[in-house]
Amino acid sequence: MAELHPTPEWRGPSRINPADRAQLAESPVSLRRVAGLFRGHRSELVTVTMIIVVASVVGLAQPFLLREIIDVALPTANTGLLVWLVSGMVAVAAVTGVLGVWQTWLATTMGQRVMHTLRVRVFTHLQAQSIAFFKRTRGGDIQSRLLQDVAGLQSVITTTATSIASNLTTAVATAAAMVALNWRLSLLSLLVLPPAILLTRRVALVRRDLTMAKQVALSDLHTQVEETLSINGALLTKTLGSGPASQERFTDTSSRLIELEVRSQLAGRWRMATMGIVFAAIPALLYLVAGFPEVSGGITIGTLIAFASLQSAIFRPIMGLLNVGAQWVASMALLSRIFGYLDLPVEVPEPARPTRLEPAAIRGEVRFEDVSYRFPDGDGDTLSHIDLTIGAGRSVAVVGETGSGKSTLAALLVRLADPTAGRVLIDGVDVRELAASDRSRIIGMVTQETYLAHTTIAGNLRQAAPSATDAELWAALAAAQVDQVIAALPDGLETVVGARGHRFSGGERQRLAVARTLLVNPPILVLDEATSALDTDTERELQAALDNLMAGRTTLTIAHRLSTVRHADEIVVLEAGRIVERGSHEELLSSGGRYASLSR
Repeated sequence: MAELHPTPEWRGPSRINPADRAQLAESPVSLRRVAGLFRGHRSELVTVTMIIVVASVVGLAQPFLLREIIDVALPTANTGLLVWLVSGMVAVAAVTGVLGVWQTWLATTMGQRVMHTLRVRVFTHLQAQSIAFFKRTRGGDIQSRLLQDVAGLQSVITTTATSIASNLTTAVATAAAMVALNWRLSLLSLLVLPPAILLTRRVALVRRDLTMAKQVALSDLHTQVEETLSINGALLTKTLGSGPASQERFTDTSSRLIELEVRSQLAGRWRMATMGIVFAAIPALLYLVAGFPEVSGGITIGTLIAFASLQSAIFRPIMGLLNVGAQWVASMALLSRIFGYLDLPVEVPEPARPTRLEPAAIRGEVRFEDVSYRFPDGDGDTLSHIDLTIGAGRSVAVVGETGSGKSTLAALLVRLADPTAGRVLIDGVDVRELAASDRSRIIGMVTQETYLAHTTIAGNLRQAAPSATDAELWAALAAAQVDQVIAALPDGLETVVGARGHRFSGGERQRLAVARTLLVNPPILVLDEATSALDTDTERELQAALDNLMAGRTTLTIAHRLSTVRHADEIVVLEAGRIVERGSHEELLSSGGRYASLSR
């Protein structure tokens, strides 16, 4: 009988992973929410189900045609009937094959569309998360859920769901056909199949457990090699004198692998032997019973052969149904992890009805009104009751020790987070009322850690202004005083910057970031310790580019080095999240307060 999902080798049953069970216990997934993923695909689901049923029923014609060939056409030398029966067998195989291809195309297309929608939803939702989320979440975890977990759902969408329907339909239809051929032999199958299936499943589970244990041991071995034989690991081993202990540990793990490999190979041989015995014993018992007329009911040879083929065919779908539980739990665990991200609250939501501000019409006044901020998992305010106004076109520098809240103040202005209390205003409009697209055109930011994508210089610059011409790119590079560096490269603007831009020095990366910001031409500028990671000479080179960038703009400078803020219109000193001093460089030095102490 033709199958819709033939597999070259039966891989054995699955055991439910305790981690999957724990994930579902912590975050259950409702069937209604799973069904919601397929909203809009009802017709495809119905069509796939119908194809499976029709193919299973059509495939059952094969043993009946075979019986007629053996019992009627061949003994009577009826070549006309033989041609029709053989043609029917070929036609059944062709029909089930075409139906299988159609079903695979429909199921795969539907599954890929569902996964595409889910991927986009998760990606969009994660983009809306605050910077605090990305600080507390490992990048590998985000990539794993977005890419691997969603890709893993292909099994439940295009394989597990159709496998349930296919195996169930095939098993039921095959059992009905067996009863129709000979009900006495069907009763024998009820006695023979269950122990054969359970024995085979038990042997396969033992091998599965051994394989998992072997993978754990191999992982330990790889970890020991990486930790001990890398340059840092070798240096640590030699300086601590831990070489003998490392050798003993490696030897123990390698010895454990020997035992596991031997047991795994033996279990594999037992599995193959068990399968061979099962597939040999089932038809053998049929042939034995068929020799006793009082038991077989005078079964014909054609019926016997057809029944034997059906009994072998029913083994695989039953084993497939036994595996469904573990597969379903694994798939639901993946969904639970993905839905966990989709259910994350958006800490910095987009305004429902944003206030529109045109960058060209912005004066650029920035005002912090009684602003306080506390991190979600913090036990105290990082900023407390900040009142600060930066007049249009003026520059204010914020200084203070590490942890005083300087960068948090800048983050609130560009709305990487929202104040716990108070407001941040631009020309009298709360930044929470501005759309992200408008805010990014109004406020430009240059940070200490410049991020450049692994693409060309032109591609990085056009992240800020996609429609910028090459002439505009060169003008921005010239203003950032990095055009000569780029012009000296063989590929110029088409030079690939490398991973995170490390083809260039720190100062060159910073100047490229300045050029990128110049392309936006924002009326308000935030410099968050843009020069703190640079040496003095490089800082001096960058400062000229920053001076060009700051000209005519409202500027908030977060500084660690006081040498960069001497010429600011006003300097604000933060301590423990509060403003403790403010004034010009000369005024603060002469007052002999906290700024003077920092300066010394």
